[in-house]
Amino acid sequence: MDNIYELQFQNLDFEGLKILLKWAEKEGWNPGTYDADVYWATDSEGYYGYYYKGDLIAGGSIVSYNKEFGFMGFFIVKPEYRSCGIGRKLWYQRRDALLLRLNKGASIGMDGVVSMQPFYQKGGFEIAFRDIRYEKKGVPFRIDGNIHPIEEDDISSILAYDKQCFGFSRPQFMVPWLKLPGNKTFKYVENDQVKGFSIVRKANTGYKICPLFADNENIAEELYKACLNSVIGEPLYIDIPTINQGSLNLIKEYKVKYIFECARMYYGKFPNIEVDKVYGVTTFELG
Repeated sequence: MDNIYELQFQNLDFEGLKILLKWAEKEGWNPGTYDADVYWATDSEGYYGYYYKGDLIAGGSIVSYNKEFGFMGFFIVKPEYRSCGIGRKLWYQRRDALLLRLNKGASIGMDGVVSMQPFYQKGGFEIAFRDIRYEKKGVPFRIDGNIHPIEEDDISSILAYDKQCFGFSRPQFMVPWLKLPGNKTFKYVENDQVKGFSIVRKANTGYKICPLFADNENIAEELYKACLNSVIGEPLYIDIPTINQGSLNLIKEYKVKYIFECARMYYGKFPNIEVDKVYGVTTFELG
């Protein structure tokens, strides 16, 4: 390009966000069919990029959850503009812009691919755990009697459980996420208490578990079986945190296929997460 200093750093509108999703699809990240609508509802001010001569050439998310916690994702530079310093400049500018959007001392999370982790560490992020994506085709299973679809009356309980596993309240994300067209939702209820839940959403290729949270390994397994049963014959992906031994046991038992991995990284204090309940993370883009 002619001059890196001609770049314009600015908010993306909804069309700009959809462009990022198209780029993510080309990168093989396999986003969901309706993700843009939920991401926009979560934080319409949380997407920034570089424009060059009027065209978006790079971008990413800098989402704020009630100013208490931030998340960076969707970090993409168009291929023809790579290896000339744009990505480095954009990443630092996004990080600093997000810090300004948050309360003083608030942390930031992100999922970094292996090749970029040293760069992110230089920028102040520390690795909390590895995330590995696995694939298995859906197969029929008998569904445990404690598992039922998530209903409108369950939302407050689901939000409370999600906060334990994510570390922060995020109703602006979770409520529309639960209601995405074609979603399959499952709750595990015992003695009138939610002991776990999972969501399966349509991705551009196959389906994605997003998330799978459960009190223990047995409940997680029953929820995983319900997810597999809901998409018989279709590819089903799950992103597991390797810090949870139960999630490692689960994927070993079901002979899944390795796809790729990232690492959950944090800038600042690690959030208070009940990671032993996290068997499948929600997204690599918004946490």
